[in-house]
Amino acid sequence: MASSTSRVHNKSYQYDVFLSFSGEDTRRTFVDHLYDALQRHGIHTFKDDERLQKGKKIKDELLKSIEDSKFCVIVFSKSYASSSWCLDELVKIMECQKTTDQVAFPVFYDVEPSEVRKQSGSVAEALTKHTKKMVAGKTLTRTAIGKAIAKHTKKKLGKWREALKDAANLSGWDLRNTTDGHEAKVIKLIVERLSLELRPINANVDERLVGMEHRMLNLQSSLEIGIKDVRMIGIKGMGGSGKTTLARAIFDKLSPHFEAKSFIENVREVSKASCLVCCCCKGKYSQI
Repeated sequence: MASSTSRVHNKSYQYDVFLSFSGEDTRRTFVDHLYDALQRHGIHTFKDDERLQKGKKIKDELLKSIEDSKFCVIVFSKSYASSSWCLDELVKIMECQKTTDQVAFPVFYDVEPSEVRKQSGSVAEALTKHTKKMVAGKTLTRTAIGKAIAKHTKKKLGKWREALKDAANLSGWDLRNTTDGHEAKVIKLIVERLSLELRPINANVDERLVGMEHRMLNLQSSLEIGIKDVRMIGIKGMGGSGKTTLARAIFDKLSPHFEAKSFIENVREVSKASCLVCCCCKGKYSQI
């Protein structure tokens, strides 16, 4: 009989992104740079050494933070599978994938996706060590104890293996085969993808707005994105013709590619007040 799992949709999340990684080999390198880039783009990110509160049980808080994150970025490195904490995090992330609308992205830092999927190479070595640790020092003279240990070991490792396989099958980034292994470029791709995923719901062009796609293309070409220069574009038209709608649509489409951005509307109404500059600046800085 097939079993079904109910998903929780439209949940309110405390964090935009949860970073799952092995601190031994990526905390002060790739993960540190990734976290900094995410924060600079206004993406609220959980990183254990930055967010854990003193006095609380670390493991419980980590697992709770996974539940409270909209996205998870899993950085697979050679030491990742060596950490039982990382593997327990991964199991939790994969559970959330199945029961909520949370999305996870794997980053294969210095391991091949096939190593994680098939549990070969450094991953296989790590799992073998975990197995030995679980049975080390245990007295296996009694059959009942031996079976209990074997059952526990099989269940625990089974969850880890399944989570590794599921995560490796997700769409993500293989650092060594992306942008020729340039970490900064890969980080930029990750930030851009997450920014697009987190952009406002109204970022998508309403299908009922006839001709909007064509107008957006014309406006985007005029902006000449990528040219190292300042562009000021005026949109002229009658009241109610869709000038603000067009400006908003192009802003939502392009803003994820910029570190600082602001959309100020209703300038005419604001200009009637004597504090035009003050009000505009207030609105601007609240968005950056």
